[in-house]
Amino acid sequence: MDTEFIVEYIPHYVEAAKLTFRIGLIGIVLSLIVGLVIAFIQYFKIPVLKQIASAYIELSRNTPLLVQLFFLYFGLPKAGICISSEGCAIIGLCFLGGSYMAEAFRSGIESVEKGQEESALALGFKKRQVVGYIILPQALSVSIPALCANMIFLIKETSVFSVVALADLMYVAKDLIGLYYKTDEALLMLVVSYLIILLPISIVAAVLERRLRYAGFGN
Repeated sequence: MDTEFIVEYIPHYVEAAKLTFRIGLIGIVLSLIVGLVIAFIQYFKIPVLKQIASAYIELSRNTPLLVQLFFLYFGLPKAGICISSEGCAIIGLCFLGGSYMAEAFRSGIESVEKGQEESALALGFKKRQVVGYIILPQALSVSIPALCANMIFLIKETSVFSVVALADLMYVAKDLIGLYYKTDEALLMLVVSYLIILLPISIVAAVLERRLRYAGFGN
């Protein structure tokens, strides 16, 4: 193991990790928004939009992120639509993550008893108040474990972004292996980099889930 090589190229991994984390964070935030909207469209069975949402979920979940990125980066320019590498990565992550987040939110929303919504409406609550004060808080508490698992999944999926020439962690590792044939050192730094990003998320997710269960949610 060449420790001098590792020390020399740690700054490259730090910069790549920052890029990976930033894109992952943006993609996760956008996918949460998309997922929540899709989940409520399905829950309230909005005509036409419900069918579109179902088609989106099936398309997104049954096609690999790699294929989606190829379409965005290499396919759309044929139609005159050019998107940067970073833009493709964010859109691809949001497109994929939105469907997974939608299913997580949907399961949480459906866990709330219909009687609560009906009782609130009978008491004079408006529809948006029922959603904001009754359905959403309970749905979020139940969905937390699945949402956190999806976040970890999406950050791991960033490893394919190198195919669109994005200088993420995987891109740097492959580049160093190709240039210097330092496979062990490059992969070791890659594993450590992902652990540094993902381990805190896993710990926070475990703590949140445990606290929610102690509070009586998610049982």
